[in-house]
Amino acid sequence: MKLAIEEAAATGTDVQEHDHHGIRQVLRDLGIQDINAAYSTGLQWGGEANEQVSSISSPTDGKLIGKVRMATAHDYEQVVLQAQEAFKSWRLVPAPKRGEIVRQIGNKLRQYKEPLGKLVSYEMGKILQEGLGEVQEMIDICDFAVGLSRQLHGLTMHSERPAHRMYEQYHPLGVVGIISAFNFPVAVWSWNAMLAAVCGDVCIWKPSEKTPLVAVAVQHIIKDVLQENELPEGIFNLVVGDAEIGGLMAADERVPLVSATGSTRMGKKVGAVVGARLGKALLELGGNNAIVLTANADLDIAIRAVLFGAVGTAGQRCTTTRRLIIHDSIYDDVKQRLLAAYPKLPVGHPLQEGNLVGPLIDQDAVRGFTDALGRVQQEGGKLLTGGEVLSGTGYETGTYVQPALVEAENHYHTVQEETFAPILYLIRYSGDVQNAIELQNGVRQGLSSSIFSLNMRETEAFLAATGSDCGIANVNIGTSGAEIGGAFGGEKETGGGRESGSDAWKIYMRRQTNTINYSTQLPLAQGIKFDI
Repeated sequence: MKLAIEEAAATGTDVQEHDHHGIRQVLRDLGIQDINAAYSTGLQWGGEANEQVSSISSPTDGKLIGKVRMATAHDYEQVVLQAQEAFKSWRLVPAPKRGEIVRQIGNKLRQYKEPLGKLVSYEMGKILQEGLGEVQEMIDICDFAVGLSRQLHGLTMHSERPAHRMYEQYHPLGVVGIISAFNFPVAVWSWNAMLAAVCGDVCIWKPSEKTPLVAVAVQHIIKDVLQENELPEGIFNLVVGDAEIGGLMAADERVPLVSATGSTRMGKKVGAVVGARLGKALLELGGNNAIVLTANADLDIAIRAVLFGAVGTAGQRCTTTRRLIIHDSIYDDVKQRLLAAYPKLPVGHPLQEGNLVGPLIDQDAVRGFTDALGRVQQEGGKLLTGGEVLSGTGYETGTYVQPALVEAENHYHTVQEETFAPILYLIRYSGDVQNAIELQNGVRQGLSSSIFSLNMRETEAFLAATGSDCGIANVNIGTSGAEIGGAFGGEKETGGGRESGSDAWKIYMRRQTNTINYSTQLPLAQGIKFDI
């Protein structure tokens, strides 16, 4: 049988006039057209006549990848109605059978891992290994969700009343809205969508307007599975649009849960709107993550973790290492090791083998990088190395920067903010580990944290109730690269949400407590007497 994705790509594309790194073939394999539709309800595409069209160019070389029509409020309404209708039947499918559909989606992602990973890299700018890793993360969460589909458990409780039984159960919630960010354009969607699917929910996905083509590609892949299983429209939906679509979703009482990933500023807006209607908001927002290096750290592994944490994805991860809190007894050693490593970091096209740092997503991100470096130096910070916007052959887009090292103090206003770029602040501490913990906790964000030490007392103090206040606290590994088995998320201005593993599935369901009386009497709780 000819795959739906092949049918979609049958006409090819003439937008991509170049073919650097095999991108033309990738677009064919993934069904990306010259101009792509504005929305999908799983099996059908719509909005093909919409006038507003967005051109998507790669930050790697500035070349046009493709265009996408932008959805209207009317399009969004059609998608919501279709999703509501699909929910009526999808929630009745037994959870293990829903898991079987997710299993097939995982297998289909395996089939398209190479082209999809390459498109993630090309459209977003992360190196190919990270692009492939992001698709692997999608595959892993599918595997997790398949097992979960047979473990959507509740508890039983003993009733204080004779001949009564109490238990709790979880039911599907309904339509789940997913607003994803450009830096992980497909993986974070899958964290939500695959868990929601096995829980019996249907999803509406609004991808970042900066990276919508990978979302279109994923929707083509899912379409194959839906067709092969003769499933209805509306289980997995996609709406490509700007902030207006996100605003409609946040305010929509028909969407009981909105999961939003992005900046703290965006999350506060979404959370306020969802909260005003007493909906659920799952917020994954900013991080100002620190690694603590104590006097007892193994610096050979610590430096490797710092480098990946600070420059991986060109500093555009929510878990990027932004602050390095170093004991003064090893400060000079760490500083010299980093000064030796940073100038050697290969910066360039992310699809070129050997490069470890790709471009920032756009010129706005570059301005954020240079502005932050200017501000922190005005506050007293010292730029040690890096900070340049690269130019010349291979850097014509102006989106490539040299990762920066800055000596700074934790209280600087610029250090207190999250700059979504590769700037690492070196911060000195003295005394015991509690002083480092106070610095680590002394920011408004609370996503990821890490300590490197071979001293058990120091590491246990970092993990104690008086230790790191972050949702993620690691020992002898970096701040980024979380596995899907653990719940992912943070505290304070990071939003408080949890996605992916552990019991994060519960937010996608509604909880119900049941009490059953199988006696001939009607005793009341708390011994209340109400005799007629």
